[in-house]
Amino acid sequence: MDVLGLLGDGFAGALTPANLLWVVVGCLLGTAVGVLPGLGSSMAVALLLPVTFSLDPTAAFIMFAGVYFGGLFGDSTMGILMNTPGQASAIASTFEGHKMALNGRAAQALATAAIGAFVGGMVASILVVFLAPALATFSSSFGPAEFFALALFAFVTTSSVVTDDALKGLGSLCLGLGIAVIGVDGISGAPRFTMGVPELFDGISLVTVTVAILALGEVIHVACLARHLKDGKMVRATGRPWLSRRELREAAPAWLRGTAIGLPFGVVPAGGSEIPTFLAFGLEKRLDARRKDPQFGRGAIRGLAAPEAAGNSTTGMAMGALLSLGLPVSATAAIMLAAFRQYGLQPGPLLFDRSPDLVWALLASFFIAMVVLLVINLPFAMLWAKLLRIPRAYLYAGIAVFCGLGIYATSGSVFDLLMLLGIGIVGFLMRALDVPLAPLVIGMVLGPLAETSLRDAALSADGDFSVLVAGPIPIVLYAVLAVVIALTVRSRLVARRAARRAAQGAVPRELVDR
Repeated sequence: MDVLGLLGDGFAGALTPANLLWVVVGCLLGTAVGVLPGLGSSMAVALLLPVTFSLDPTAAFIMFAGVYFGGLFGDSTMGILMNTPGQASAIASTFEGHKMALNGRAAQALATAAIGAFVGGMVASILVVFLAPALATFSSSFGPAEFFALALFAFVTTSSVVTDDALKGLGSLCLGLGIAVIGVDGISGAPRFTMGVPELFDGISLVTVTVAILALGEVIHVACLARHLKDGKMVRATGRPWLSRRELREAAPAWLRGTAIGLPFGVVPAGGSEIPTFLAFGLEKRLDARRKDPQFGRGAIRGLAAPEAAGNSTTGMAMGALLSLGLPVSATAAIMLAAFRQYGLQPGPLLFDRSPDLVWALLASFFIAMVVLLVINLPFAMLWAKLLRIPRAYLYAGIAVFCGLGIYATSGSVFDLLMLLGIGIVGFLMRALDVPLAPLVIGMVLGPLAETSLRDAALSADGDFSVLVAGPIPIVLYAVLAVVIALTVRSRLVARRAARRAAQGAVPRELVDR
């Protein structure tokens, strides 16, 4: 009952005209950016981060939440209509969603995606409301050793387990950690890696890094490489933008199964919603193979419903993990953690005590955002698709201008603009070499936390580093991490062995794909 009372107070704050306007603005911006291929919610939040400092913190985070959820809705729209997902989290939705569009069922496919995202996001929001305070209470028992174990868990899972190439992932993580330690050491006062440049004594701003890596790097990549790629042909959505009773009966179990698969991944730093969407798709494909009349490969509605629900349920739970534990499980969540710190706020158990108005208004805005996104996506998905008519040259030139204006407005320094350009070139090279970006952002966000926790733990134990494995929580985290790494290594060895046998002709290629 206390939770419901606090949530009621949150709705009272979120439903004020000003905050309601920011919810709608965030949903519109997130959907618009998500529709455009190559962009996504992470880039939208990174671009908006420098220009929201004049807003009230509650309004700013309500808008960020709308952008976060809206990006997932927009990503699936392009995956269905053009077979070009905006983000990796929408790849699984394109397999059957685009086939539905090619079969003349584009409108039904868009409706399936919108309802699936609504169901997954709404269920996750309900669980976050009731679980976040309990998680915050639990995390209040965390000390330096526990926070160091949590940061290490996030580092390893996002850099080596999630990525296809562990070396590239670890390299990206080390680059992020290297950027994070630039500046004057907070304990000794000694400058670190500043090369005598006074502008680096305060370190490199996280805002500059995120905007450069996610936004300007993408602009340079499109200008140099992606513009030579041929765009796909968009399928026009005709017919009814709603589902029949038969289609609802077919999709409903897949929505529920996808939601159940995505929920746990919202609190595990596994790189975001890519893994649960593929797991949900794989489960539906295995279930479909047992039917008398398999539909997969011909536009199966369940192959679209499950990944969409899984993706949004993961996103909703990720917001709960960010608020209660201060743990970012994806690049977008890491940017939002940076936004909290820019406002002088630290997500975690103390946030619920020190800023209850902000927390509960933000949680209430999740429900409002789900309804708003359903309204603007269910009947108007094709209108969003018309954003593709904007010439790429104008679109990406505008993004580059906003990058520079946002950074200069926050710092007023030409040096930061030069840093923006230099790090943007690094982001371009990472894309060209297929190096993952999320580990770099996670490393820079959690790097200071890991360093501070390690130092505090060592100082409290007079230099005895065994304190890092002295408590039950660190031991459990390290054990789970070891199990995850072992399973990942085993699965990759099995896949490599099967591929080698297929190349030798010992195993039919169909079995390897299966």
